Amino acid sequence: MSEETSSYWPVHIVGAGPGDPELITLRGQRVLAEADVVFYTGSLVPEGLLTHCRPGVEAIDTRAFTLETLLPQMVERVKAGLRVVRLQDGDPSLYGALHELLIRLAEAGIPFEIVPGVSAFQLAAARLQVELTVPELVQTIILTRASGRTRVPAAEALASLAAHRASLCLYLSARHVEQAQADLMTHYPADTPVAICYRLGWPDERIWLGSLAEMAALTRQASLERTVLYLISPALRGLAGAGSARSRLYSPDHAHLFRPKIGRRAHL
Repeated sequence: MSEETSSYWPVHIVGAGPGDPELITLRGQRVLAEADVVFYTGSLVPEGLLTHCRPGVEAIDTRAFTLETLLPQMVERVKAGLRVVRLQDGDPSLYGALHELLIRLAEAGIPFEIVPGVSAFQLAAARLQVELTVPELVQTIILTRASGRTRVPAAEALASLAAHRASLCLYLSARHVEQAQADLMTHYPADTPVAICYRLGWPDERIWLGSLAEMAALTRQASLERTVLYLISPALRGLAGAGSARSRLYSPDHAHLFRPKIGRRAHL
């Protein structure tokens, strides 16, 4: 990087979390407090998150922008010596159109830093009070979406992923819910528990519980089309469904570096 570009403040791409202003990380909060300009998508990031900003910050709602509109404005302000934040819902690495932005920033010689955030699937598990990786029941989490205007690679077809019967978190798929349900039922039992999570972390958050066989009908009954996360998992059967399964980590007969087996000398 040239001496000229190295003098720029990096663009901070901050994960805002799923909606609740208190679920942003401490680092994300600090970066917002230092920002001169914040670009955010108002339809996905609540304005309550802007309370972390200092008075006088320039807050720009980009919900109607294309990348070709957004990028020049970001670059202009960086080159003017301003601290720029791109505030994105959830975690920037998941369905955040991050890749294309990073390529353009690099081409423009603009440094950047990514601050991770809480994703919707994590808040969903917290709201439902479940662990998504229960020993002897399920040990894999799949984050995916149904194929729509953004095509999913053939090797990642939903019916293929369903064969694992993992804890599957389905983003951006409410408009394709009938096909998604059919694809999932090629491998998951019809009575597999499903949580339909709408606008997690927002004041109008709603969660519906049902079976996989009811997923499409529940979605249509509630007129859901966007900002929906589906969580399909045997772990949702609750504490009774998980039985007495437990991890080896805290088992008394499992020794490791920090908890040697009784009667065996610990290695220092």
